[in-house]
Amino acid sequence: MQIEHRIAVEAPPETIFRIYEDVKNWHTWDPDTKQATLDGPFQVGTRSRLVPTKGNSVPMVLTQAVPGRIFTVESKIPLFRMVFEHELEPGQRSTEVIHRVTITGLLALVLGPILSKQLNAGLPVTLSRLKTLAESRGAA
Repeated sequence: MQIEHRIAVEAPPETIFRIYEDVKNWHTWDPDTKQATLDGPFQVGTRSRLVPTKGNSVPMVLTQAVPGRIFTVESKIPLFRMVFEHELEPGQRSTEVIHRVTITGLLALVLGPILSKQLNAGLPVTLSRLKTLAESRGAA
């Protein structure tokens, strides 16, 4: 199961990526995040932890990090896996920001529909808040 939302942001990819790298402040633009921490540099293999506003702390690992372009984190528990992709596509006057969540595993059959509903409600708000923050920091 995959959920994807996009938004055009009038800021360069580098500005947006710097916001992504500031993990401890994700809660300022992602209303579904209460707290996030990163146990090292923003690079592949670094572990992190996210505490959602509703639910328990979730362990994650950074599985892809290309500055100004894309980063991906993965969270696994037995029989369930979530992959969060954050992709930046530069355009002439704006950057297209794509947030994509892929849910797999046996528990996806049970949790997928619930999480899909939450993600489809939350991602547009998250992207809108990210847009506002990025555009306040510098136009493309």
